[in-house]
Amino acid sequence: MAKQIIKKTTEQLYEYDAELRKTYPVLCGVDEAGRGPLAGDVYAAAVILNPEIKIDGINDSKKLSEKKREIIFDKICDSAISYCIAKASVEEIEKYNILGATMLAMQRAVTGLSQEISLTLIDGNRLPELEMSLRAIVQGDATSASIAAASILAKVSRDRALKEIDKEYPQYGFAKHKGYGTKAHYAAISEYGISPVHRPSFLKKLSLKNEND
Repeated sequence: MAKQIIKKTTEQLYEYDAELRKTYPVLCGVDEAGRGPLAGDVYAAAVILNPEIKIDGINDSKKLSEKKREIIFDKICDSAISYCIAKASVEEIEKYNILGATMLAMQRAVTGLSQEISLTLIDGNRLPELEMSLRAIVQGDATSASIAAASILAKVSRDRALKEIDKEYPQYGFAKHKGYGTKAHYAAISEYGISPVHRPSFLKKLSLKNEND
């Protein structure tokens, strides 16, 4: 059966959160960015939105253009009650696997907030180990304004990091594909080998020699 795609307006996302705040006054949204790419750290963000300030255009980061995400990113940072952007390194991805590293990044993001939380909403179907009230929401970034905001913070932060990595390793084209397994990216790996920012466990099938060897 095909996965049903949730499509909601920004207003509906805020309404979802408003209903929850009747029981949980301080609501936190958490999402990640970068689980699928072949290179780079995995990022997570946690955000407590100010319920008195509605940011026009907040939605699942995948539904927004890069330019729109950048604009909303700044608005979230300026108006949020608290937010934290964290990451888990390539080394941690290799040590704990991508799921474990993602949960670690989420833990770091939530514990980096400056406010106590009534309920933390996590995008997806897995929960990080945190001693607080948690709720997993599948397609949460298309359901909750708080999770959508977190998805934007995580996505923009990771994209910015990949643009910086591109300056050090321009031959791979990170600024364009952001580390995902595009045809051009695979071609670059075939030509130049695996760089220190690549995830070896994601490239086992290529059997390529690391550039540092």
